[in-house]
Amino acid sequence: MDFKDYYAVLGVSESASPEDIKKSYRKLARKYHPDVSKEDNADEMFKNVGEAYEVLKDPEKRTEYDQLRKYGTQPDGSFQPPPGWQSESGFGRGGYTEADASQFSDFFEQMFGRGQQAGGGGFRQNMRMRGEDIHARLALFLEEAYNGCDKQVSFAVHDADERGRVVARQKTLKVKIPAGMREGQHIRLKGQGSPGVGGASAGDLFIEVELAPHPQFTVDGNDVLITVPISPWEGALGASITVPVVGGKVSVKVPKGSSSGRKLRLKGKGLPGKHVGDQIVTLQVTLPEEHSEQALAIYQQLADAEKDFNPRARLHV
Repeated sequence: MDFKDYYAVLGVSESASPEDIKKSYRKLARKYHPDVSKEDNADEMFKNVGEAYEVLKDPEKRTEYDQLRKYGTQPDGSFQPPPGWQSESGFGRGGYTEADASQFSDFFEQMFGRGQQAGGGGFRQNMRMRGEDIHARLALFLEEAYNGCDKQVSFAVHDADERGRVVARQKTLKVKIPAGMREGQHIRLKGQGSPGVGGASAGDLFIEVELAPHPQFTVDGNDVLITVPISPWEGALGASITVPVVGGKVSVKVPKGSSSGRKLRLKGKGLPGKHVGDQIVTLQVTLPEEHSEQALAIYQQLADAEKDFNPRARLHV
C-alpha cells in the first residue's frame, strides 16, 4: 500500500492553517472538477484532492494522520500502519462530511475505514462545491452614505474558462446603497460571488463601506460631529448662529456664557437609519486676527471689570 502525502496533494505545509488548507482545496477542486477541467488526469486528481481535504480539514483525522506520518514508509516505498492501529475518527464516529468516501484510496480505507453513502455514485455526481464568497470595499462620500445612492462596483470572481482553467473574471454590478450606511458596515448580495461547481450555488458578494474624509464633518457611530467657531461676544452674551448639517444648515442657539469645548446636541441630525444619530456641535471661541483701537480699549475695560477671574484656577496657578 502506497503512502499518501495529503499535504503534498494540496500543496500546503504541515503547519498550514485550516484556512490555508480550505483555500488550497477550493482552488484545486475547481481546477480538476470533471465538469469543467480539461486536464488529462482530472478525475484522479479530483479524487486525490477530495481525499486529502477530507482528512486535513478534520482536526481528529489530521492528528491521526500526522501520527502515522512519523512511522514513515518502507524501503520499497510502501506503507503499513502500526500494529493494532484503529482510527478514532472514522465512520464509526460519523467522521465523514460531504465527499463519497467509497472513491477514496486503499491507504485511506486502511487508516480510517470505508463507509457507504446513500445513493452511491462517484465524485462527479456527488461532489458539489458552493462558489467562493467575494469581499470588496466601496468608498462613499458622507453625503452619499447619508442620502443613499446607486454605485457601480467592479470586482473579480473565479470561474472556469472554455478550457477548464480557473481564471479571474471581472464582474461589474450596479448596487443600490441604502441611506445611513456607516463605516465598516457590509452589504450582502446573495449569489453575486464566484459561480458554484457541479450545480452548487454561487457565493455571495460582501461590500464593506468606507467613508471618505470630509472637510467639515467626522462620524462617530450614528452621530455626526462638527467643530463650529464662535466669537468671544457670542460665547459671553449668547447668540443664534447658523450651523451646517449634512445636506443643509440649521439655526442653533448658543447659550450665554459658553466657552470653547462646550457641546451642543442637535437631535436627529446624524445618520439616518433604524437608530437615527444626532449631530454634535463643539463650540470653539475664536478671536479676530486683528483688533481695532476701540476693540482693544473695550478689552482693557473688560479686563479691569473681571480682574478677579482666573481662567487657570483649576491648574492652581
